[in-house]
Amino acid sequence: MGPIFVLGFLLIAQSAYAQRSPTISYISQEQIKDIGGTVELHCSVQYAQEYPVLWMKVDHTSNSYILPISTGSSLILHDSRFALRYDQASSTYTLQIKDIQETDAGFYQCQVLISVSNKIAAEVELQVRRPPIISDNSTRSIVVSEGEAVQLECYAGGYPPPRISWRRENNAILPTGGSIYRGNRLKIKQIRKEDRGTYYCVAENGVGRGNKRNIAVEVEFKPVVTVPRPRLGQALQYDMDLECHIEAYPPPAITWHKDGIQLSNNQHYSISHFATADEFTDTTIRVITIEKRQYGNYMCKAANKLGSDEDYVELFETVIPVCPPACGQTPSGETATPTTSSIVLLATMVMYIFRNFNTKH
Repeated sequence: MGPIFVLGFLLIAQSAYAQRSPTISYISQEQIKDIGGTVELHCSVQYAQEYPVLWMKVDHTSNSYILPISTGSSLILHDSRFALRYDQASSTYTLQIKDIQETDAGFYQCQVLISVSNKIAAEVELQVRRPPIISDNSTRSIVVSEGEAVQLECYAGGYPPPRISWRRENNAILPTGGSIYRGNRLKIKQIRKEDRGTYYCVAENGVGRGNKRNIAVEVEFKPVVTVPRPRLGQALQYDMDLECHIEAYPPPAITWHKDGIQLSNNQHYSISHFATADEFTDTTIRVITIEKRQYGNYMCKAANKLGSDEDYVELFETVIPVCPPACGQTPSGETATPTTSSIVLLATMVMYIFRNFNTKH
């Protein structure tokens, strides 16, 4: 009875073994690799000797996209970067990918096909480290009016997911405070003209040197007019330059006025504008060969679509010519020998001598 019992037990065990369903006993964990590197994905199966075992690349964003790579121990995909090994002892199928490309990232699925409508599967994700690339939907430049709320946006692709930070040119203080702000959106509640300039969106993820984009922020604001020298003196028949500085964006219309009349270029006045930057302009009016009626207050006015501003320069009479601009200049119609100042000085000396003479007598 002993041998018969043993034989019966073996037959029952063999039958049970033949009826066991295939299983995937091991699949590689998530893999993170650099571009150009090599990865090996392992899939160990049990009780699958009679069934096809496949490696597939699947796209979860589109259920219709499935790329077959191998079946059994043979490659289906003809790509020299892919290789397949089968270890019979452990029943392990190893898929190797060399010279990894960004497009290799995704999910790789190990499948055991039991029937047309039945399969078992396990998958592993391959993540490819990629340097940051700032997306096109990020802010490139912006023009706003002073006092408005502003939001600058910056997004970047890459793996691991990039970190976004904001800086200003020359590490100037950000409107949010501090020299660095972290986050995809930089919000400014009420922008000021001092906030205009170049902002940098920086994306970093430890791969490569990161990525940076310059964002030009233009702030439109009403003019601010300042006069460096509010009172200027000059002698009759000499020239004098009156100046004012204007800060405005967009660039303003600039005019000079006296006694309610707008002045223009003629034989009495010469007006010049010098733009030192988009928002800075210096303007000068030269009063030519000054006459008595040209003394008084001159108004410098600047206006753009956001408003206007003005300031005043007083031109008053002096006895002695002021240099510059009178250096080497002689009054119109006279020679260099008696100048107005020398005549006045001579007359003063004569009066002084005459008074002393009368006092003594």
